[in-house]
Amino acid sequence: MTSNATPEGVRARVRELLAAHDPAALEPLDFLRARFDAGLAWVHFPEGLGGLGAPRALQAVVDAELAAAGAPDNDPRRIGIGLGMAAPTILRYGTEEQKHRFLRPLWTGEEVWCQLFSEPGAGSDLAGLRTRAVREDGGGDGGGDWIVDGQKVWTSSAHNARWAILIARTDPDVPKHQGITYFVCDMTDPGVEVRPLRQITGEAEFNEVFLTGVRIPDAHRLGAVGEGWRVAQTTLMNERVAIGGSALPREGGMIAPVAAAWRERPGLRTPELHDRLLTLWVEAEVARLGAERVRQQLAVGAPGPEGSGLKLAFARLNQQISGLEVELLGEEGLRYGDWTMVRPQTVDFYGRDAGYRYLRAKGNSIEGGTSEVLRNIVAERVLGLPAEPRIDKDVAWKDLPR
Repeated sequence: MTSNATPEGVRARVRELLAAHDPAALEPLDFLRARFDAGLAWVHFPEGLGGLGAPRALQAVVDAELAAAGAPDNDPRRIGIGLGMAAPTILRYGTEEQKHRFLRPLWTGEEVWCQLFSEPGAGSDLAGLRTRAVREDGGGDGGGDWIVDGQKVWTSSAHNARWAILIARTDPDVPKHQGITYFVCDMTDPGVEVRPLRQITGEAEFNEVFLTGVRIPDAHRLGAVGEGWRVAQTTLMNERVAIGGSALPREGGMIAPVAAAWRERPGLRTPELHDRLLTLWVEAEVARLGAERVRQQLAVGAPGPEGSGLKLAFARLNQQISGLEVELLGEEGLRYGDWTMVRPQTVDFYGRDAGYRYLRAKGNSIEGGTSEVLRNIVAERVLGLPAEPRIDKDVAWKDLPR
């Protein structure tokens, strides 16, 4: 660890970056590339990969200094899957060639990523996936392409993505968790078809993705053959922290517009709504402080199963708060701006009306792991309760009843 591991050390690096690359005189992308090369993209990453090998907590110092200088950001909401899920997985399991190929354009936002995990037939049982990857004859251990066939669903950003993280079954003769391999899939390759999946909001930020004879080089495999489930755990734990652990100010997030309506419009108030608002306000504050605690733990290590509790609380609170908001606003809360089918690049909870928040929050208990699955994780891996009986343990995937 160098002097870069101090607040003054990273401030000095920021000053050097700004002196050599004036953000007011450069295109945003050129500045972002220079920032990555200076090790100020994610300071906890290794040098040469956008970082300084410094404590993760120093990223806040860098971000504040650059924001004060008017530097452009990399639009993290648009590229959240790449930043929060693909990047930590590539860093941990990728080869040096993969890290240098993918991380820089991922961070600058030049290349958007999506996640090809969920499947129509697997439901919440992600390890039951049917998408197959078969190594072509003659591939051996030294290379060769994989041919992928199957279908994925609920894929955010697939319509904008250049790359995807993909898990596929490569050995049906072993128990379901053991026969999975993890790949990077080129979304522009022949055989990849993306179809919009219109949601209750009327929009289609999710997609179905059909994979027909898609050829993936072995050089785009992450981790060992058959160990994709272990690799996927890194992605999933980071995903749950990314969804449920956003940094918010006090009374930020979904509770903010409800509290504002309560203060600004006294005619809406009733004693019963007042009690419900107070209860949810306290719970939102507990969740916010819990997220802060998990981020502090993350600063000194990899995310653990505690992130599942965060994501669970995020989903439940969003649905309860958005429901209260609709009730509070009465007929006005039932209005909906525009049912035109669009394919947005981001989910905007806070710049939209109450009706959108209410409808969109329904998906929070499904995306990023269903609430039922997360309760099991919290029970077994956080609280140490006995595991549920499993009839599929030690049974080859091909022999499981369907």
